[in-house]
Amino acid sequence: MSLTDGRPDVLRLDGVGFSYGRHQVLDHVSLRVGPGEFVALAGPNGSGKSTLVRVALGLTQPEGGEARLFGEPTDHLRDRWRIGYVPQRAVVVDQLPATVQEVVASGCVARRGWARRPRPDDRERVDRALEVVALAGRRRTPIVELSGGQQQRVFIARALASEPELLVLDEPIAGVDAESQARFRDALVTRCRDDGVAVLLVSHELGAVADDLDRLVVLRGGRVAFDGPPADLTAEGVSLGVHHTDLPMWLEGPG
Repeated sequence: MSLTDGRPDVLRLDGVGFSYGRHQVLDHVSLRVGPGEFVALAGPNGSGKSTLVRVALGLTQPEGGEARLFGEPTDHLRDRWRIGYVPQRAVVVDQLPATVQEVVASGCVARRGWARRPRPDDRERVDRALEVVALAGRRRTPIVELSGGQQQRVFIARALASEPELLVLDEPIAGVDAESQARFRDALVTRCRDDGVAVLLVSHELGAVADDLDRLVVLRGGRVAFDGPPADLTAEGVSLGVHHTDLPMWLEGPG
């Protein structure tokens, strides 16, 4: 599915290190995501996944090594709309008095800026994003009335509304229903195949997307323990989708 065709990686980490006090969280970690590539990042709790994401997005500066977005240092990137980020449970939804359309439309602000009025093409971006996550018929529904899985799809649509070149999602389907997982998978595959959007998915629940990944990166103890096609890991007897406990058990096993 990758569309690299000689273009620079949208995300590249080279020998990145980071510590909290004396506790080293990332130890010479290298990672790349090419244009249009669908990459999953997995690892046991405490393996450094969240810190790696923060470094990759330029929210935290590494103590060693280099982090680049679209070929330039992360702190030099000015067009932040090029990145769509969906953190774990992005907001306290019960306290968000907004409709689905209003939430998704707020994603357009990253591209046009707060000082500019909404443009006609903003509505088109919102419509496209809602279609991708199959929620166009719920645009006027208050987000508090949606299920947890539907709410996550709204926040994915919000990230898509700016038409990013890189989409980073942190545990977006943890605990959501099977239908929402299927819709989630369709949304990501559509963006990769049709629009050339690169995706970095942080999750240990990979059953919904196991057949569509270009690469799987596994962190253990702050280091990359595996980086390659999922089929290479499957060849070692680790299932990403058939037996849902296989991957978590392997992740939590000996390093």
